[in-house]
Amino acid sequence: MSPPKVSNGHAPFRPRGITRAPCALLVATLFALVSPAASLAAAQVAQPSQTGFATRPNIILILADDLGYSDLGCYGSEIRTPNLDQLGNNGVRFTQFYNAARCCPSRASLLTGLYPHEAGIGVMVGPSAAYPGDLSHNAVTLAEALGTAGYTSFMSGKWHVTPYRPNTPAFAQNSPTGRGFEHFYGIIQSIRSYYNPPSLMEDSRVLPAPQGDYHFTDAVTDHAVQFIKSQKDGQPYFLYAAYTAPHFPLQAREADIAKYRGKFKAGWDTLRQERQRRMVDMKLIDPSWPLPPRDAKEMAWDDLNPAYLDWFDDRMAVYAAMVEQMDRGVGAIMAAVKARADRDNTVVLFLSDNGGCAEEIFPSGNAAEDFPRQTRAGTPVRPGNEPTIMPGPEDTYASYGMNWAGFSNTPFRLFKSFVHEGGISTPLIVWWPSHIKPAITREVGHIIDLMPTLLELAKGSYPSEYHGNRILPVEGRSLVPVLAGGSRPETSYVWEHEGNRAIRQGDWKLVSRLPGAWELYNLKTDRTETRDLSKTMPEKVTALAALYAKEAERTGIRPFTGAQTPVGRDDNARFKK
Repeated sequence: MSPPKVSNGHAPFRPRGITRAPCALLVATLFALVSPAASLAAAQVAQPSQTGFATRPNIILILADDLGYSDLGCYGSEIRTPNLDQLGNNGVRFTQFYNAARCCPSRASLLTGLYPHEAGIGVMVGPSAAYPGDLSHNAVTLAEALGTAGYTSFMSGKWHVTPYRPNTPAFAQNSPTGRGFEHFYGIIQSIRSYYNPPSLMEDSRVLPAPQGDYHFTDAVTDHAVQFIKSQKDGQPYFLYAAYTAPHFPLQAREADIAKYRGKFKAGWDTLRQERQRRMVDMKLIDPSWPLPPRDAKEMAWDDLNPAYLDWFDDRMAVYAAMVEQMDRGVGAIMAAVKARADRDNTVVLFLSDNGGCAEEIFPSGNAAEDFPRQTRAGTPVRPGNEPTIMPGPEDTYASYGMNWAGFSNTPFRLFKSFVHEGGISTPLIVWWPSHIKPAITREVGHIIDLMPTLLELAKGSYPSEYHGNRILPVEGRSLVPVLAGGSRPETSYVWEHEGNRAIRQGDWKLVSRLPGAWELYNLKTDRTETRDLSKTMPEKVTALAALYAKEAERTGIRPFTGAQTPVGRDDNARFKK
């Protein structure tokens, strides 16, 4: 027999090394014994659970885009999110759950259970010197793996794990319908207009510009609801609803914006402290953790020229409106779930792909290159974070910027694309009221853990081969013991994005912001990363740095040689008194 193929430029299949020992312990304690010839990855997810979850649930996985850690009401926000709050208050809320710092890498990890570098998306989509920039065929997606367990799968929303090359064989293989989803509605690239989104597709068909009273957030909801309603009783299904909200451009309906206009004039400094107090009262964070200082490019609200306060307030108002609109969509999805006979056997998960986004939009350059230049009616689109442009309508292209991103990530440091806590921390809500009890858990988890978790719930197995390709062993560990009210042995997680690096082992985290040196934090006593212990504990730095190097080698992390995504702005003086 010829050896299995290894696709997408990856190194040949390799077994996991001694660093997988914590997973071996988990398997020994949670699952029945398996054949010695079986792969560790298959053993993690193929055996019956010992936690008492006897039924195979429908699975709904909802992903937000650029939502900060504290932007939901049930995580301390002043933004109205009653539907997600209901899920959070009646489900399990994780306080220490992580993503992969950026949209494409997080989506690749969520879909495959691998670190993004292994899954082919080491930076973003599109080939580079280091990575294919395309979802690897040495990985299986959740839809593919759940499909072998008898689930029907549907996706509504943003794909963003393969370059947009419609009508080509390569794209057909890595489009949503090529990677296990029976049906797909949404966009392949990132969002660049909520009223006229580029790369809009249904299944394999490229769609024309939408007409009428269209907004992409509502369209994602509508197609997700249709899918739920169309499922036959007794047929388990998997729905991946990947919203683009509240990713820029700031575009929302005026009725939603009006609810928030003027609500943020107390400013990000005061409001950040208020969020922190609510989070302490909710027992989400430790009251001893101080708020970190502002980033060098962040401004103090009290230093702003009063002439610009309405504009700064309006930007956050539109962002809040986009979050509320998404929450309303979650409410519609849940209404469809609750109208079904199998409503009590549906598990719903919600999380974000990274922290709040500190990218600024300028009249030319950066992310403004590929937005639609005209509205559907032919009016020129006005790009830029400029006081003359109040965002919201179809003819604007703006973001809320670094200052509000820091507010969204309360109480943590830094932003999307960085691997300090503000960039990689996400709310995670898991709702399954017939099976799990409401709780706030401080167990540590990572987006790579979703694959083994959902496969265990589905009583599925993780393959060693798929369609003739050798499949890399899953990196994650099942969260089912946590959902059952228990715990898991400590392990390590590793991050790298655009040269920003980190490793967490137990309560210890080693982290670096390119081009800076390693910083060391004890996250139990200082999760806001304000007390760097690297100078006083050099032996710990050396040990964790060696572990990072080993894990980087094992998981295919390569040296970063490109330019980092710019954040913040250098002309803040123009906005000050």
